[in-house]
Amino acid sequence: MSGKSVAIAGVTGAVGGEFLKVLEQRRFPVNRLKCLASARSVGKQVTFQGEALPVEELTEKSFAGVELALFSAGGSISKRFAPAATAAGCVVVDNSSAFRMDDNVPLIVPEINPGDVNGHGGIIANPNCSTIIMVVPVWPLHQKFKVRRIVCATYQAASGAGARAMQELETQTRAVLDGLDGEQLKPSVFPHRIAFNLFSHDSPIGADGYCEEERKMVHETRKIFHDPEIRVTATCVRVPILRAHAEAINLEFAREVDEAEARAILAAAPGIKLVDDRANNHFPMPIEVSGQDHIHVGRVRRDISQPNGRGLDIFVAGDQILKGAALNAVQIAELL
Repeated sequence: MSGKSVAIAGVTGAVGGEFLKVLEQRRFPVNRLKCLASARSVGKQVTFQGEALPVEELTEKSFAGVELALFSAGGSISKRFAPAATAAGCVVVDNSSAFRMDDNVPLIVPEINPGDVNGHGGIIANPNCSTIIMVVPVWPLHQKFKVRRIVCATYQAASGAGARAMQELETQTRAVLDGLDGEQLKPSVFPHRIAFNLFSHDSPIGADGYCEEERKMVHETRKIFHDPEIRVTATCVRVPILRAHAEAINLEFAREVDEAEARAILAAAPGIKLVDDRANNHFPMPIEVSGQDHIHVGRVRRDISQPNGRGLDIFVAGDQILKGAALNAVQIAELL
């Protein structure tokens, strides 16, 4: 059989399960699939192409004969096991933050910098989900008008914190609706109650007041765009949505922007679906992008606070588990 020997590290997680679906849906050439997770998942099974496959324990010896490994098991796991995979001759596409800012590791969004994949030394990094959802629609505008500054506010779903976080949102929501309190509403994954609430992103906050998620968006954008001068600032917020992130993005350009031209550029750009129906107040929504490959873009309008016509506002939504994680990683594997 033709095809690749593939391993998925973290197969029992939310993104790991999506890896299986995306590989199957996109008919990625797999002739052997190893399903890897922690020791506590050994004995479980997952389904791929109608076949039940056993989950094996992830060890340094898991990658003998494996050509491609898709990692989504957390940064510490990637740092420990990715070098073992590359030593065995395997190419790793890593979904964690472990290698993103390593100068020797390409950080890839296929719609933007596919050529960077040629410079890999065995490991390729998948960007942060909120970064991907922002840069895919910003890039085609940047190519035409040159973006000087990005101001982004995110509305991030529970899915960004994994399967347990999604379950916590469901459990707390039911408890509130049933009039319960106490232990049923006590957070365990998030620092605060997520049901009927929102709060600043739950990643560590530095001395400058920016959380880790916001810093990722700043530094990853510069690396992906090959533009260390682009100014980026973000405010990341966790909202009570199960799946798919939304973002309000304000852009400042080097020259005047024509709104109609910007809308046409977005409509023609890869990986994007323009959803910009002012008459019916129909714009991107998490519920409509969940399970979808494309990032939806709408609310395209001039920034009236910039009288020189060099500003634009857009609102976007994208599936954090798909384009924000598993789909982007598989698209990187397709480039290989």
